[in-house]
Amino acid sequence: MTQLKELPLTTLQFYATAPYECSYLPNRTARSQVATPSHFIHADVYSELVNAGFRRSGLYTYRPYCDHCKACIATRILTNQFTPNRSQRRALKRHEGLQANVLYLGYQAEHYELYQQYQNTRHAGSEMDREDQDQYMQFLIQSRVNSRIVEFRDGPNDAHPGRLRMVSMIDLLDQGISSVYTFYDTSDPGASYGSYSILWQIQQAVDLKLPYLYLGYYIKDSEKMSYKINYKPIEGLIDDHWQLITEG
Repeated sequence: MTQLKELPLTTLQFYATAPYECSYLPNRTARSQVATPSHFIHADVYSELVNAGFRRSGLYTYRPYCDHCKACIATRILTNQFTPNRSQRRALKRHEGLQANVLYLGYQAEHYELYQQYQNTRHAGSEMDREDQDQYMQFLIQSRVNSRIVEFRDGPNDAHPGRLRMVSMIDLLDQGISSVYTFYDTSDPGASYGSYSILWQIQQAVDLKLPYLYLGYYIKDSEKMSYKINYKPIEGLIDDHWQLITEG
């Protein structure tokens, strides 16, 4: 289901935001299409919305709706056909000792401290660098769908449960997993935590017999968003149809 006319319009309404500064491409403005009311967006409806190119930020469900620009392409990895490349195999090998713990949504001070460290390093000077605890909770801890926290720790020993290295927020959909957000320890510049998280989610989807991992928006000319093309085969929602992205 990809056409807006096929969505549950009897219960949902869709509106376009006012233009705002684009977060990914310089000297451009952006707009979003927002699905409301949020309390009607339960797990089944949200699965349909994600399949139509929507994403979630807390209770806010949106998709790009920009004037004269289609740079943002919703993506999903075909999990059963995925084969890691050499770099991804190295990431798997490097971090194979990490222990993944799947948790229900909830605030943990240790997670928030890692989030702050990540934002201070990766997004210094941006709005995300200035987010307080309430904003963190609105962004990642609030959800009305089937969401989980996955924390990754160094292997525990008798004296310590294992250092927290990474946290991923995911949504479980009817047809796949949606990768919401990941933040990690940036103190080791040689680590590949972000890649490892995606690879772990792909394997989880395979284990759960789910055909897709939804990876958010691919933007070819954005360094922060173009990496997604490295996980193949990957489909993009182009002109309301899911089709393979072959560039890159």
